[in-house]
Amino acid sequence: MNVLNFGELLLRLSTQGHQRIPQAHQLDAHYGGAEANVAVGLAQLGINSSYFTVVPQNDLTHTALSRLAAQQVNTTKVSFQEGRLGIYFLELGKGIRPSKVVYDRAYSALSMIDPSKIDWEEIFEGIDWFNWSGITPAISQSAALLCQDALAIAEKKGINISVDLNYRSKLWQYGKTPQEVMPSLIEKCDYIFGGIDAPETYFGIVPKAKKTVKGAKLTDEDIISISEQLLDKFPKAQLFSTTLRDTITSTHNQLQGVVFTSKQLYKSALFDIPEIVDRVGGGDAFMAGLIAGLIKYGQDHQKVVNYATANSVWKHSIAGDYNVVSEEEILSLMEGGKAVIAR
Repeated sequence: MNVLNFGELLLRLSTQGHQRIPQAHQLDAHYGGAEANVAVGLAQLGINSSYFTVVPQNDLTHTALSRLAAQQVNTTKVSFQEGRLGIYFLELGKGIRPSKVVYDRAYSALSMIDPSKIDWEEIFEGIDWFNWSGITPAISQSAALLCQDALAIAEKKGINISVDLNYRSKLWQYGKTPQEVMPSLIEKCDYIFGGIDAPETYFGIVPKAKKTVKGAKLTDEDIISISEQLLDKFPKAQLFSTTLRDTITSTHNQLQGVVFTSKQLYKSALFDIPEIVDRVGGGDAFMAGLIAGLIKYGQDHQKVVNYATANSVWKHSIAGDYNVVSEEEILSLMEGGKAVIAR
C-alpha cells in the first residue's frame, strides 16, 4: 500500500527552554507541517510513504526534504515553483501558560500555486491512498482549488482518501469561510479524522442533547450523535475518528482515541501524559497510526484505535514536529509497556 500525503512544508522556529518569544535570543529550527509529519509517521511504521508539496528552490527547502528522505519518505513527487517556504514560530507553553503559534506563511510557493501547473494524473501514479488536511484549503483560494483537483482525480482513480479536518482559525484569511469550502472536499473522503469540536466548527454539527461541544463534558452518546450526523452528511465516509483530550496543564494531558464506524463506538485506554516534551504533531501521529492501523488491521477497529492512540501518546515525548518511533515501541505501549531501560 502506497500512501501519498499532500500539504505545505514548513520551517518551524521554536523558543528554547519554554521561553516566551519576546525573551528569545535564539530559536531552534525544525522542519515539518501536518501532512509531512504524517508522511514521516507512516514511514516509521513500515508503510510506503510519499509526500507531495510545492516549494521554492533554496537551501532551506533542500534541507527539509533531505530530513524527510532520511526518514524513508519518498519526496520525488515534490514540485518546485516560485515563492518562499512557509514559517511558523512556536512558543512552547508551561504549566498554566498555553503554547502559542505565530504564522509567517504569506506568499509561500504553495499558497501562490497555479493549479493548472500540477499534473495530478502523474502524481497519483502508483498511489493507493491519498491523505490531506483542512490546513491546505485554508492557505489560499488557489490551494483550495488544488485540493479540489486532487480529490476529483483521486476519487476517479478509486484511491482511498483520508482527511484530518485540522481547523486553523488564523489561516482562513482570503475571503472564503471553511463552511463554504470544506463540504465539497470532505464529501469525497473515505476516512475522516478531526478534533471533536471540528464538526461543529465546519458544519454546525453538535450532539443532539447539547447546544455546543465547546467546554462541554461529552458522554459516549454525545460522541455517537456527532459521529452519526457527520457520516450521514458525508455518506462516502466509512468512519469518523477523534481524540478526547483533557488538558490539565500545558505539560500534563490525558488522551483517549475514538473510532466510530458501522454504528459502533471504539475507544482506546485513557493515557495519562504527565511530562509532555512537545505536543505539536500529536494529532498527526494519531493520523499516521490510524492510516497504518487500517492498513495493517483492517476491520479490527479496536486494535486500530489502540494503535493510533499509542502512536500519538509516544509523540508527546519527542521534540520537533514529527514522531520518531518504531513498530516495536508502539506495540509495547499498546500492551501496557512502561518507561524502563531497554537493554
